[in-house]
Amino acid sequence: MQEADTQGVAVVIPAKDEADRIAATVKAAQELPGADLIVVVDDGSSDRTGPVAAQAGARVVRHARNRGKGAAMETGAEAVRLLDEGRDEPRHLLFLDADLAETAAEAAPLVAPVLAGDADMTIAAFSSTVKLGGHGFVVRLSRDGIRRATGWEATQPLNGQRCLTRAAFDAALPLAAGFGVETGLTIDLLRKGFRVAEVEVPLAHRATGTDWRAQLHRGRQFRDVARALAVREPAVAERLARLRGRRK
Repeated sequence: MQEADTQGVAVVIPAKDEADRIAATVKAAQELPGADLIVVVDDGSSDRTGPVAAQAGARVVRHARNRGKGAAMETGAEAVRLLDEGRDEPRHLLFLDADLAETAAEAAPLVAPVLAGDADMTIAAFSSTVKLGGHGFVVRLSRDGIRRATGWEATQPLNGQRCLTRAAFDAALPLAAGFGVETGLTIDLLRKGFRVAEVEVPLAHRATGTDWRAQLHRGRQFRDVARALAVREPAVAERLARLRGRRK
């Protein structure tokens, strides 16, 4: 096994309109063992997310328009691939949300099993009492879909804090669109025989509120997760088609 400081870990942070938290997240990520590259994908932000991230020490890639989380993850991973040219071994990929702020420094337990060769993908299970955005009907949709498709029970299926080997990430391409990316990623890797493990970590991000913007966010989550499942489960696609038919 190679040591973390020689193997290398690239932290990829998809971000949209996170100028108030991105600097703290980047600086905390720089403290992670083996994290020798931080890439922030500015996914069409209307604020100063990109410049603030660059000032904090991240490599920044920008989408001219918002393309969604799945596309941002693919863009970030491709940037790492280009920067890995000439390396003996590609870096592992650690995906973190942009609003983790100082708690991003607590993500080290996600990396350890991947570096040790004990897992191909780790998923964070937040030990914090902060409620994760999207919990409720969306998380049940994702959890039930993953269980039906693979037999695996996920504690926090929508959690975006994940560490993957490069081989595992490449095997999951193309990623599901938008907020369906975590659900699709989990199903695809389990079906292909990759080892997936949840790891408890004391991370916390901004909780989703209850106003109309939060409800709209949850609606987009539900739509994207449903689409990811429909592609992977024909029965889900049939049910969605019947529902659409009833609404006409």
